Formats: sequence, structure tokens, C-alpha cells
Amino acid sequence: MRRREFIAGLGSAVAWPLMAHAQQTANVPRIGLVSPFSASDTTSWHKAFLQGLSQLGWVEGKSIAIEYRYAEGHTERLPELIADLVRRKVEIIVTSVTNDALAAKQVTATVPIVMAAAGDPVATGIVGSLARPGGNITGLSQMNPELMGKRLELLKELDPQLSHVAVLWNPEDSVSVLSWKEIQGPARLLKIELLSLQVRNPNELTGAFEQVIRSRISALAIMPNPVFVTNMQRIADFAAQNGLPSIFHLREFAAVGGLVSYGVDRSDLFRRAATYVDKILKGANAAELPIEQPTKFELVINRKTANKLGLVIPIGVLARADEVIE
Repeated sequence: MRRREFIAGLGSAVAWPLMAHAQQTANVPRIGLVSPFSASDTTSWHKAFLQGLSQLGWVEGKSIAIEYRYAEGHTERLPELIADLVRRKVEIIVTSVTNDALAAKQVTATVPIVMAAAGDPVATGIVGSLARPGGNITGLSQMNPELMGKRLELLKELDPQLSHVAVLWNPEDSVSVLSWKEIQGPARLLKIELLSLQVRNPNELTGAFEQVIRSRISALAIMPNPVFVTNMQRIADFAAQNGLPSIFHLREFAAVGGLVSYGVDRSDLFRRAATYVDKILKGANAAELPIEQPTKFELVINRKTANKLGLVIPIGVLARADEVIE
């Protein structure tokens, strides 16, 4: 065989698998996975989602294709990111929390939407009912507003003398607003005075921190919101440097140095979201799939941070913890 013919044949041999792979992925269902957070914030959650899909026979790049869109904490970008997925004709849009679920609802009334961890889909107007969501939206709720009182109780257990707590919340976020309202009753019962710190974007964190330093604050509580998720390290560092016990709803907060986190196991919710994708791809109607609530909650304590703050974690709290970071 001549050298030129051999090289030409080799090129064809290499090109054929690539062409076959391109044709294969072009014919598989495409899912749009949108998030108001950054890619680094969502690594464990999206990994759990892919694991859930795999257990159901859907393998990314082979039997299913996924297009990722991240707003990087800028929720105003969500409508265009979602509109782009609609233009690309994805079969299903999977949202992360309330912000992107609301944005998706406003963008499309036809493409099925699966919520992985919406805060309170009924109270925020995403759906009319958990049992019969109707429309094109279904998925899971993470019940964040109801958990705010328990987080405040945890802070009080960790520091029985606790009397003043600063609360970071975003007045432009419906779940953050609901959480702020929800915490008022428990605060009165626990005789804790709350300092409202409204933060709409990362630039306002500096002013909020300065207000904390000027005030008689004993601890810091953070409401669910993408601004705080994408700035967890910054918030945890501030709390530790200023001797403030702090609590958030995501285990990742305790992992980066926050004192404690208590909330739903979000990775579990993303894993369960895969079952909705599977059902819809097999013909189920999103309107007829009831919205499920969380079944797994996790309490994570960073004992290293507690030691720095001079706090002794009560044995009862340690016994209830799902994870203790030493």
C-alpha cells in the first residue's frame, strides 16, 4: 500500500468513530441544567444528579446530553440563560432552587421543568399545590422557611447566653423574605433580638459586615440566597475573625469554616430529581407528578471553628450531628 493511501485510510478510521459519536449524542434527549450559583458551588449536587440518572440507565454523553448554565450568583442573568436552553430545544429544564424555578416559569409554559430544591413552591407562587402542581412544573421542595426557627434554637443551644443575632437576608428573594418572617416567632420565644441586614448583591456585604461590628451582636444567621451561597467562604471567614457563631442551611458552609449548618441534604434532593427526569422522558406529564418534600436532613458542626470561638459543643448537640468536622 502506498504511504498516501495508508494515511488517507488511517484518517477515515479515526474520523468514523468521531462521526458515530457525534450522531449518537445528537439523537439522545437533551436536558438543560440551570443554576443561580457557580459551577464550583454545585459540584456535589450535580454529581448526585448524574449518579441518580446513571442508576436509572441514563449516562451523560451516551444516552443523555446535558447543557449546563450558571448565573454565578447574578440572578438577573437567569431569564436569558433559560431562554437559551429553550431555543436549543431541550426536552426538560432542571432548576436548582426557587430563583431559577421562578425564572423558568416566566420563560416557558411548555418545556417541562423539574425543581431539584425549591424553597417553598406554593408560597412563592411557582405552583398551586404540592399534590397537583399543574402546568409544566414539578420536582422537590426543600422547606427552607420552616427550618429557620430550628437554626436559631441550635445557636441558642450552642450559646445559652445568646441575646442578639444578625440576620443576612435578601429582600428581593421570595424565599429569603419568607425565612425572615418565619424567624420572628422563634426569636421572640428564645428572647433573641434580631438585627436585619439586607443584602441584595455581593457589594452590599461589606456594609453589612461593618454594621455587625458596630452593633452588639452575638451570632450570625444567614438566610437561603444565591448571593450568600456564592460568598460562603467570605461570610464564614468574617464570622470566625470576629468571634461570631454562625449558621447556614448548607453543609458546605460548615466545610469552609462556618460554625454549624442545618438543613436538607441537597445532594439527596438532586439525586431524587433524576427520577422526575426519567419519568418525564418516558412519557409522564409534569402536571400530574406530585412535588415531594425532603426526607433527609443534616446537621454539620465544625468543632475546629468552635474551638477558635471558645465554644464547648454540648454533648447532646454532638450526638445529633450527622458530621463533625475536626
